Amino acid sequence: MDLDPALPTGTEKAEKIQGMFDRIAPKYDFVNRIMTFRLDVRWRKKTVKALRLKEGSVVIDLACGTGDFCSELKKAKMVPLGFDFSMGMLEAGRSSSPLSQSDVLNLPIKESSIDGATCGFALRNLTELEPFFAEVSRVLKAGGRIGFLDVAEPENRFLNWGHHIYFDRIVPKVGALLSDKSAYSYLPKSVSYLPPYQEIVAMIERAGFKQVERKLFAPGSAQLFTGEKA
Repeated sequence: MDLDPALPTGTEKAEKIQGMFDRIAPKYDFVNRIMTFRLDVRWRKKTVKALRLKEGSVVIDLACGTGDFCSELKKAKMVPLGFDFSMGMLEAGRSSSPLSQSDVLNLPIKESSIDGATCGFALRNLTELEPFFAEVSRVLKAGGRIGFLDVAEPENRFLNWGHHIYFDRIVPKVGALLSDKSAYSYLPKSVSYLPPYQEIVAMIERAGFKQVERKLFAPGSAQLFTGEKA
């Protein structure tokens, strides 16, 4: 998919997205549950399970938002640490896990010290993907596992048509009614930031991961990338 020319890039993108998430933070979780019919909760549970990490593993959640992933990781008896550059999202968080404001492209973590990493619906919001994957590889131990969850487009033609009707027309209207019109108009457009999944898999492999796989979650509007640091 070609990048929408109206979408910002580089520093402008980082500033606009940070401001956007600060604005929508108070109602973010509530709107997400409505928009996804609570499927986002199911997808996070599946991501944590796909990590295949033992209890007590230290897992960083990157672009953690309000800490949803941290809560799921804690339920699985892991030790989550959350990092996000939006202070508004962190302040709205309800997770009891440590949450820190940080640039996920430059983490305040020593190398080869973490057991796993998650990232939920944020790959398309990063200014650069390859440096992100490289930074995650830097801080993970050998054998460390990743679970990166983000939006996708259904491969089935009929489901793809319904997906676009919903996300291109309905989501912006519901978002405007419940939260922020500009933010939820951005959501369907932001998918064009994501390269084809084959390119994402290749990027993750180049960052030092093996057994990299991509799984499409029903109804095809979410995808999960998993892998293990070599």
